[in-house]
Amino acid sequence: MLDISTINNNVILEAKALTRRFGGLVAVNNVSFVVTKYEIFGLIGPNGAGKTTLFNLITALIPLSSGNLVYQGREISQLRPDEIAGLGIARTFQNIRLFGELSALDNVIIGNHLHIKSGIITGVLGLPPAPQEESKSRQKALELLELVGLSDRAQEKAKNFAYGDQRRLEIARALALKPQILLLDEPAAGMNPNEKQQLSEFIRSLRAQFNLTIILIEHHVPLVMGLCDRIAVLDFGQLIALGEPSVVRNDPAVIEAYLGNE
Repeated sequence: MLDISTINNNVILEAKALTRRFGGLVAVNNVSFVVTKYEIFGLIGPNGAGKTTLFNLITALIPLSSGNLVYQGREISQLRPDEIAGLGIARTFQNIRLFGELSALDNVIIGNHLHIKSGIITGVLGLPPAPQEESKSRQKALELLELVGLSDRAQEKAKNFAYGDQRRLEIARALALKPQILLLDEPAAGMNPNEKQQLSEFIRSLRAQFNLTIILIEHHVPLVMGLCDRIAVLDFGQLIALGEPSVVRNDPAVIEAYLGNE
C-alpha cells in the first residue's frame, strides 16, 4: 500500500472556474479545485449536482462554456477526447460503456490502441513492428484481466458478464490506456457492503501499483469518507465544500444539502 504520508503537494490537475451551461441551465458553475499526484480525490453531491458533467468536461466529452483545465502545467481545455486520453487521463462511466459483442480480452486491447505505433498498412500486412506490438498488447490485456479477476473469462463476450464484472472489466480497459489520472464514475453502484469494502481495497492497490491519481464520483458516503484523501462536494453545480473527510463530514452546508441533519 502507498503510505499517504508520501503524497506531496505537486499539482497534477487544476480546474479553474469551470462552467458548463445547457441553455438556461448552469450544470457546472464556476468550479475550481486542484488535485495532487497520487491523491484519491472524491466528488460527491446529490443527484443532478453536476458531478458526471464535471467528469465529461475533464475528459472533453463536452466542451467548457468557460474556465480552464490545466494538466501537469499544460492547458488542455481545447483538446479532443482522444488527445486527453493520450496524455494519460482515463475514465469509467456511470452507465457502463463496453463493446458487448466483443470478448473481454478485445475490450481491454482496444483500450491500448493509443499506444500502438504501427500504421494501418503494416498492421494489415503483418509487417514489423505490428506483430510484436500486437503480442505485447495482448499480453498486457491478459495481465490486466488477471488483475481484476477476470483472466479465466478472457474470451467471453462482455455482454454476458454480470454487472459487477462489467465494472471491473471497464476498469481494466481504462488501465490499458496507461493513465496517470483514473476517473471512476460511481464504481460501487449496485454492490453490496462486502463488495464495496473489497472495492476500496482494490482502488488503494491500484494507486500503489500504477502510481495513479484517482478521482471518483460515489454516492455511498461511508466508502468515500473511508477511502478518499480529500473530498469536493457539489450542489446545483456549485462547489460548496472541499477538504479532508473529517472536515467535509462536519460542514454545515454539506449536512444540509447532502448528508441530512441526522
